[in-house]
Amino acid sequence: MFNGIFHIPKPENEPVLSYEPGSRERAELKARLNDMLANPVEVPCIIGGREVTTGDLVEMRAPHNHTQVLGRYHRAGPREAEMAIDAANQAKGEWSEVEWSSRATVLLKAAELLSGKYRQILNAATMLCMSKSVHQAEIDSACELIDFWRFNPYFMTQVYDDQPISVKGVLNYMEHRPLEGFVFAISPFNFTSIAGNLPTAPALMGNAVVWKPSSLAVLPAYYIMQILKEAGMPDGVINMVPGPGPVIGPPVLNHIDLGGVHFTGSTYVFSTIWLTIGSDIRKYADYPRIVGETGGKDFIFAHASADIDALVTAIVRGGFEYQGQKCSAPSRIYIPDSIWPRVKEQLLDEVATIKMGDVCDFRNFMNAVIDGESFKKISEYIEFAREDPNLEILCGGNCDQSEGYFIEPTVVQTKDPHSRLMCEEIFGPVVTIFVYPEKQYEETLELCDGTSPYALTGAIFAQDRFAIIKALKALRHSAGNFYINDKPTGAVVGQQPFGGSRASGTNDKAGSWLNLERWISPRSIKENFLPPTNYRYKFMEKE
Repeated sequence: MFNGIFHIPKPENEPVLSYEPGSRERAELKARLNDMLANPVEVPCIIGGREVTTGDLVEMRAPHNHTQVLGRYHRAGPREAEMAIDAANQAKGEWSEVEWSSRATVLLKAAELLSGKYRQILNAATMLCMSKSVHQAEIDSACELIDFWRFNPYFMTQVYDDQPISVKGVLNYMEHRPLEGFVFAISPFNFTSIAGNLPTAPALMGNAVVWKPSSLAVLPAYYIMQILKEAGMPDGVINMVPGPGPVIGPPVLNHIDLGGVHFTGSTYVFSTIWLTIGSDIRKYADYPRIVGETGGKDFIFAHASADIDALVTAIVRGGFEYQGQKCSAPSRIYIPDSIWPRVKEQLLDEVATIKMGDVCDFRNFMNAVIDGESFKKISEYIEFAREDPNLEILCGGNCDQSEGYFIEPTVVQTKDPHSRLMCEEIFGPVVTIFVYPEKQYEETLELCDGTSPYALTGAIFAQDRFAIIKALKALRHSAGNFYINDKPTGAVVGQQPFGGSRASGTNDKAGSWLNLERWISPRSIKENFLPPTNYRYKFMEKE
């Protein structure tokens, strides 16, 4: 047995590659995209390290081109869910007793594999399956996931280093045990990095996992499983069962051995999961841990002293990168009337230059929304904006699903700060602007705080420090990730731990040690070197 004192060096964030014309990474990625389009794959369930086929095949098509079939996946059902639970329970005992250093090396090796051999494979799968531009894929499926796999082992050492004080004659120490039972990881369609982190963070801490990736992002999930297998993740520690939530969820959520849920997705689904668990908590062997990051109605708030170039850039990048399909994307903007004419002119000029189309054309800034259901929902919000007299579409608003699910970047101005478009999560390329009287800055800050049930991300743009201080105070609980003179998207692992509260989730901060602490059950141990040998105390002695 290894008996050295194992140290994990403090990691650094993975550099973002540029993919500029003539670069090596651009050529490699182009080749991988062509290869994936030419060679559709068949994705099985992966349970106990085995490829399990169900025969219930679902096509995977590119959102930006309905004719591009990326492959098919075997849809799991209740039987496969039960198999995954059994496999996780079987693997849990030995995995939980493995030295933490061995668990760490699996993720550290996975990070190295993704940084090199698998980088363009996972980027290509993310681009084609989720309709992401090359830059959005690079910062997600490459850099952020690499960061999770490098930083989490380092954060784990911080958790394990948390030890109680000892006094003379007594040694106190803390064992950070994994949870009893298995963890159910449910990942969304919009971030491959989240898909890779939700099952591996609990696994790193010694848990075994049943993982249900989004049905719209099975292809990247399949390659994540390949990376983990090559990195040495033992069979059964993570079991992938792609399938509908209403089918996979009930047998997993109602199992006596459910130890925890690691979720990213809609607020409604998360609240339903919480309700399912809480409705009969007595059926579980232990109280399940529930960790979730959900929706957002994120904001950018401008003060009269804001740098207009920076403000406009933040609105365009924050609101329209990846078609606004980020839980952190700003979709409500507050701008004072004194600077609105200049902001409006510059914003509309910039949006007019945005190119939208196929991900394989690297000149495109935007691509397609994820599927027909999303297309319909977003289109209905735009149609509502056309008909409401309090709303004016300043640019965009056109929707076309003939070839792919394309929706133009759309800017709406509202007279009503409580309009549906200012309150409800749209999850698409629609930004709504409320112009407020400059002298009502503080009142409008209060308005911003109380408008939405969410509290995920937000930003203040101002040069005046007093204005920034007022915003920090007034909007203290309105965003778990708050930005000063920067767009409210693009949190980096280790730099901006991510999560929000209110209707946005449990705020357990992915990308820090705080999240990892949710996947352990500490045990305090006291060792008395000189235990008492007589029950009598001094106060009992005769006068």
